[in-house]
Amino acid sequence: MKKQTRGSLFVLSGPSGAGKGTLRKKMFQKVPGISFSISCTTREPRDGEREGIDYHFITAEEFQSRFERGEFLEHAEVHGHFYGTLRDDAVRVLDSGSDILLEIDVQGALQVREKMPESILVFVAPPSFEELEQRLRDRGTESEERLQVRLRNARWEMGKAALYDYVIINDDIERAAGELEGIILEQRQNREAQKDEIL
Repeated sequence: MKKQTRGSLFVLSGPSGAGKGTLRKKMFQKVPGISFSISCTTREPRDGEREGIDYHFITAEEFQSRFERGEFLEHAEVHGHFYGTLRDDAVRVLDSGSDILLEIDVQGALQVREKMPESILVFVAPPSFEELEQRLRDRGTESEERLQVRLRNARWEMGKAALYDYVIINDDIERAAGELEGIILEQRQNREAQKDEIL
């Protein structure tokens, strides 16, 4: 009997406004057999976001208890809110042989790389810092002060892109989604080739 091949863990991250969420949704329309890991967050849902689909929306107290019990694969405080991926959720999917994608911030991505070095990190970058600022301003969801915090964080995050396995410049969403699809399919082919060598 063939041993079950473990799935691959893909991590998608980049600065706020780079288009990670849109890119992730496009990719899921194109690539079968990959699960989305739903993170926990202490922030309020945005318009259109749904519990258990976009995030698990939990209280700061619950987040703290889960953190103290060591339940998070990664966690971070971003713009004053906590985010985290439950380790058991990710491991269960990987052990079943399926691939999983985490859409998380840069702090979290680097934690995942440390705990699971085999993970594949993909950085989503805007065409330019000026374009990123314009996208964030066009959202019109935050005060100037909060916007400046996001921009400062974005500069730091963009400085970490070299630590990733792949960088996708999101200047055209269809092209970028095609590039992400290609990365996932290439990793699957490599995994199959390694399995055949072992057999």
